Order: sequence, then structure tokens, then C-alpha cells
Amino acid sequence: MIEETRQLYDCQQCIFRILSSNYMPAGDFEILRRASVQLRFEKGETILKQGAKSHHLIFLHKGIVKFSYQYSTGKNYIMTIVSGPKLLGAANLFFKETNIFSLVAMESCEICLIDNKAMRTLALKHSDFILAMCERTMEMFQASIFNFISMAHNQVHGRLADILLYLWNDVYHKNPDEFIVTRKELAEFAACSHENVITTLSKFNKEGIITLEGKKIRINDPEKLNEISKKG
Repeated sequence: MIEETRQLYDCQQCIFRILSSNYMPAGDFEILRRASVQLRFEKGETILKQGAKSHHLIFLHKGIVKFSYQYSTGKNYIMTIVSGPKLLGAANLFFKETNIFSLVAMESCEICLIDNKAMRTLALKHSDFILAMCERTMEMFQASIFNFISMAHNQVHGRLADILLYLWNDVYHKNPDEFIVTRKELAEFAACSHENVITTLSKFNKEGIITLEGKKIRINDPEKLNEISKKG
């Protein structure tokens, strides 16, 4: 269940506020703060729904989320997975009236919904600010682009090697206690079958490249995964 509160975290210590202060005075940031609301989403809850009207940007203060796209056949694909703190959704700010993807919490997440209208108002006044924020939000799509390249040119083991390295280094920051991804999520990320994921992970585990402990994954040999990735 969504929990709404204005006490999840201190706005004065928020990274988004600290970054914004480089481009605008405190009074202007107060406009954003008043047009924002703090929320907590639990694992599995949808933060933004694909196809719904786009009214907000998201500042992910804490937690991990996946960008999920449902194709016309009903099949789901994970475009990318990111961890906070991170600003999300700037692609919708000027170009789309509806959400391109669904944004789903993969663990308990603390977020701030930032009103699009307030953001546009300040964008007109502080062009450097909006350019800097858009640049930061575009960084996450690099992983999505590289994933599509991997899917186009690599076999399943190469795709999974790429994904495991990305998640280990950039999302879970080499913490095996937090690296918990379901086989279904890996299959949706790698655009392959659940069975292929199980077979490939079991092979990596048997060879000592990774260690599987239930849903937890530990990367033991990143160099070997890099080698598998390059060979495709």
C-alpha cells in the first residue's frame, strides 16, 4: 500500500535539492517543493503506469525500480533497472502526455512526485537547470540502449552476462545481500525464456562464475562474465 507522508526524508538534505541549488535560488526551489509530495511504495507496486497520463517527474530518493514495457501481445519486457538517488521521467516532460513505460518498485522505495507544470515553469526561467536534470535522467537510458545492442548480437549467455554485470556494478553496487532478482525479471530483461535463464544461471553457478543462494546472486568472476559478454 502506498504511504503518503511529508516526513520520509529531510528536503534540506535531499540530493535533488542540493543539485538544484547550483542552478536556482532557494525561493524558486520552494516552488518545486510545494508542488511535490513524498510517497513510499512497497515491492511490486506500480509507481507509474504505462499509457496513463503523465503529470509528474519522479525523484527516486531510495530503492530500486524497473522500467517495464508491455507489448501489444501482453508480454512484458524490462527496459532497464535503476537504483536511487535518481531523477526519473524527464523524457515525458516536454514530449509525451502519457507514460511510455510502467515504473515498478523492486523493493521498498521512497520517492518524490514532482509536478510537471511547476517543473516547466522553472525550466523557462532556469534553462541550465532543466538541461542538467535532463542530462542526468538520460544517463539511465544508456543501459537500456546497450541492452538492446546485446540482445541483437548476443546469445542468451552473452545477454545474461551483460545484465548480471550491469546489475552487480551499477544497481546493487557489488552487495550480494541486496542483489536479489527473480528469474522471471531476468528473463524479461534479457528477452528470453524463463527456462533459458535457469539453465544459463545454473551453468554459471556450476563453473564458479556466480554463486546462487535462492534469489540472491553473488558475482565471483566478473572478468569471466566480461569475456562471455564479448564473445556473445
